[in-house]
Amino acid sequence: MRSRSVRLAIALTTAGLLFGAAGCTGGDVSGPRATLAAASSDTVTVVDQPDAAERAVRASRALFATAPGAVVAPGDDTDAVNTAAETAVRAHVPLLVTTSSRAGNASDARVARELDRLGARWYQAEGDVSLDTDVEQREAPDRAGAPGASRASRPATVVVADRRSDRAAVATARAAGARVVSMPSGVTDPAAAPDVVTALHDRADHPTVLVGRAFDALPDPGWTVRAAEGGWQLPHGGQRPFDGHRYVALYGAPGTPALGVLGEQGPDATVRRATAMAHRYDAVSDEPVTPAMEVIATVAAGAPGSDGDYSTELPVSELEPYVDAAHDAGMPVILDLQPGRSDFLSQARRYESLLSKPGVWLALDPEWRLTEDQVPLQQIGSVSAAEVNRVSDWLADLVRTEGLPPKALVLHQFRSAMVQDRSSLDEHPELDLLVHVDGQGSQPDKQSTWNALHEDAPAGVHWGWKNFFDEDQPMLTPEQTMRDVQPSPALITYQ
Repeated sequence: MRSRSVRLAIALTTAGLLFGAAGCTGGDVSGPRATLAAASSDTVTVVDQPDAAERAVRASRALFATAPGAVVAPGDDTDAVNTAAETAVRAHVPLLVTTSSRAGNASDARVARELDRLGARWYQAEGDVSLDTDVEQREAPDRAGAPGASRASRPATVVVADRRSDRAAVATARAAGARVVSMPSGVTDPAAAPDVVTALHDRADHPTVLVGRAFDALPDPGWTVRAAEGGWQLPHGGQRPFDGHRYVALYGAPGTPALGVLGEQGPDATVRRATAMAHRYDAVSDEPVTPAMEVIATVAAGAPGSDGDYSTELPVSELEPYVDAAHDAGMPVILDLQPGRSDFLSQARRYESLLSKPGVWLALDPEWRLTEDQVPLQQIGSVSAAEVNRVSDWLADLVRTEGLPPKALVLHQFRSAMVQDRSSLDEHPELDLLVHVDGQGSQPDKQSTWNALHEDAPAGVHWGWKNFFDEDQPMLTPEQTMRDVQPSPALITYQ
């Protein structure tokens, strides 16, 4: 997929920027206090430099405006770093590390400059450390419980990608009184880390510092943190739609049984039916299963209608009971668009009020995207990648502007020609793209379609599968769906 995302540049807190009114005592009782770097609640600092020694310095800059001293250790001496970490936390001062035990390298110079910026009068060395600095080398006073020690009223939340590689930064955060939360192993997106989302939500009025080389790949840290601060999570945790989640959804239009099983009952009964269907997958799925709804918001019509677009746009008021019932049950809702001779973006805008809610996602159905001389059920429609990109641009901007959690963008397809130039689809960090293979008929034909659409698919796309109660010959059981459809679909809908 072609990326059009521009990485959000977030400036690191620098010397003299944003001084906290309160600090914590370090050094002599009568000496200066360490002043914590305070920031507004929407401040996000990313400490993602390649060198761990540089990250330690940057963490110190982000969390301390001044300090009477610091602890310094060679970064490749694990024992020295561990001892230094304990000392720094007790003394409420930063821990800085050099790249190696050899004196005179660039990291030593960075450490010396950071001591100057802090206004430090002393530093304690653990291990083989030699700095070219006028700052006095001596032992750090142990003032963790000193009378009069003070803390910043709103210390930062520090999210660390790997505690082992950033032991110094973690110690500095603890010394500053910050809340430290770790990313799960192998996870680089805070939206996919339930504990991180919870911590950021609980401390939404605190500044955030993201520490770790892994965060270099995070396209938009500011939006990611803001979305997490909103607190919404999927039933099994996290905000990223297709990261460790599988969904089983009922498909259809409200009050129209002929268009799918969702229309066979009202909102509350749909919640119960979707839940029961999803539970049938619990024993056969290797990922947590969440019930969901896919609601047809605009229905392709056999007549042109008053606007001539061969599509009936359901009013928001008719969809809201399903969205509300799903929200109360913790279910995501996918709004499906069948635009006829209209276009997808024009129709998507009609439902901005619903799409502005967490857990309300969007599906585009190119089968029903027709040209000016086509009619539903007489021709199979198609859409260009350019039109899909206009929708994804708009939806991603809505998510980012409103500080919403990531959304799924579902693209229905059962013929290659239905999505033109699919390799040109844009990628957005705010969206998870899923291609939903919704052909019907015999299982060999469906498998053939499934395999064909996987050829030359955009990298990173997720996959969905549809089971038809009446049209499939036969319809797969949950066990067969998980066994025979490979790779296992992230979204399984029933119509």
